[in-house]
Amino acid sequence: MYIRPAKKSDAVGIINLLRQVLELHAKIRPDIFVSGTTKYTVEEVGAIIANEKRRTYIADDGGEVIGYALCELEENPATNNSVAAKTMYIDDICVDESARGQHIGEKLFDHVKAEATALGCDDITLNVWEGNDGAKAFYEKMGMTPRKTLMEMKIK
Repeated sequence: MYIRPAKKSDAVGIINLLRQVLELHAKIRPDIFVSGTTKYTVEEVGAIIANEKRRTYIADDGGEVIGYALCELEENPATNNSVAAKTMYIDDICVDESARGQHIGEKLFDHVKAEATALGCDDITLNVWEGNDGAKAFYEKMGMTPRKTLMEMKIK
């Protein structure tokens, strides 16, 4: 197994993993996520892979996509109340259910961290849904800490 940049031919493998992520989120928040769908289409994943502002990394096991990290470079200019920052935002990261427990997620995260460092990023950010305790624990193990909390009050 090794980590490499994604190719357009990886889009179907990424979609298969996106299904796993969506099903987890649909179990946690069925009021938001629709089971049986994916966050992106194959065409959209292909466009993400081709986008120079995006970075997509694959955990490749003999030509099979067993994990991915979909990332985006964000550059925020300085304003009157904030400093300039270059961020590697992890839009989505997943390891195939059948390959979990083999430290592939750690290898993907470490690769993203090395790439972010090489690109001169100030930090790495991502969002974790409440209720996804496994993901939250994983990111904390990787050294991440909360930056802010999005609160909600359901009225319907």
